[in-house]
Amino acid sequence: MALSLTACASAPSRVTNACAIFEQRDGLFNNWARQAKAAEREFGVPVPILMATIYVESGFQPYAKPPRKYVLGFIPWGRVSSAYGYAQALDGTWLTYKKDTGRWSASRSDFGDAIHFVGWYHNRSHQKNGIPLTDGYNLYLAYYSGHAGYSRGQFGSGVRQTAQKSAAMAARYEAQLRSCGY
Repeated sequence: MALSLTACASAPSRVTNACAIFEQRDGLFNNWARQAKAAEREFGVPVPILMATIYVESGFQPYAKPPRKYVLGFIPWGRVSSAYGYAQALDGTWLTYKKDTGRWSASRSDFGDAIHFVGWYHNRSHQKNGIPLTDGYNLYLAYYSGHAGYSRGQFGSGVRQTAQKSAAMAARYEAQLRSCGY
């Protein structure tokens, strides 16, 4: 039992294949496919888009953090943001999520909580900015830039390219999941 619990705390080994991710993570104590489908049902965002967001944000690393800032080029000094976990959720946004959903024990390093968060956030992007729930490109732009940044069209350098990567991965995941019956 300890082995399967330990395995849950690491990233799947084949993160570019949605079927392999679910096969690696679906067991007695963990069912990523079920958690992903539950988020899709609750928020209306397709599983491939949810998974692609996590792929781009953290590569399915549960304890992912942004790079450190350095003083004088070599002294570590904090991080560039408070993003953390599978979904790279910022501290303030994570707190808003917990308040809005009542999921006070949610953890950014728990896949089920993270995919629920991504569904919640994308659904809010749909409500606030009118982005279709099936538009992985624009949902990612709003995810990265924030709702206000998205509505102003403020996208940092490289964000459009990353949004294209996310949308392409969502299409790939969709085809894979269709072929393996998830």
